[in-house]
Amino acid sequence: MSKIADFRDNAILSSLKGKERTFALQGGEVIDFKVRQSVYEPEKRINEAYFPLGAILSVVARMKDGAMIEIGTIGREGTSALPLVMGSETSANESFCQVPGRAWKMPATTFRSLLTTSNVFREFVNRYLQAYVNMVGQLAACNRLHSVYERCARWLLMTGDRVGGNEFPLTHEFLSIMLGSRRSGVTVAAAMLQRAGFIHYEHGKITILDRAGLEATTCECYKITTDQFGDLLSLRPAAKEQ
Repeated sequence: MSKIADFRDNAILSSLKGKERTFALQGGEVIDFKVRQSVYEPEKRINEAYFPLGAILSVVARMKDGAMIEIGTIGREGTSALPLVMGSETSANESFCQVPGRAWKMPATTFRSLLTTSNVFREFVNRYLQAYVNMVGQLAACNRLHSVYERCARWLLMTGDRVGGNEFPLTHEFLSIMLGSRRSGVTVAAAMLQRAGFIHYEHGKITILDRAGLEATTCECYKITTDQFGDLLSLRPAAKEQ
């Protein structure tokens, strides 16, 4: 773990300057999330806010029989702490790391203080909250109305956007959990995308070879959710200020 972080790697943290940035650093640290590492557990007190700097976090709904489906994805455009924004101290849903990487861990007390003292920080968080809520609604419709083939393409594109690249670790088992579909169906969908030349899958790693092809394959939900995030989602390492 380290105290060193480049806040430009997260769209919300990048809004902090001067004294606000110094305050945000107090009591915080960089952590390295591993795949499936827990972020929040249902109904347990939230003591930290996480801001992905490269990691991707999943928010999932878990049924009594253990079945899960992803209802939200959090990357460098946002934060895990939306329950705190809404005045809650717990979350009804489970969240864990989807793609390994770094994140800034901030005490919940610091997060709440920034919400009340920094207009800029609050504005960025509110923009993210609005986009996130719209994404959750769109993905609910997508999971009900669109084929696993279209949803698989959409999920791969969204993940590529959040890692800022075309390569990331992924297993068919994990993708089936994220899409709420049987592993056999996801395996067929991924194989079709690979045969079409859109992706390459090998040894638990996905490489997007043809983004245009994937975008033509997926449903309208990808563009709708992407447009909602606007410049929050367009954050890329190459776009950093010098």
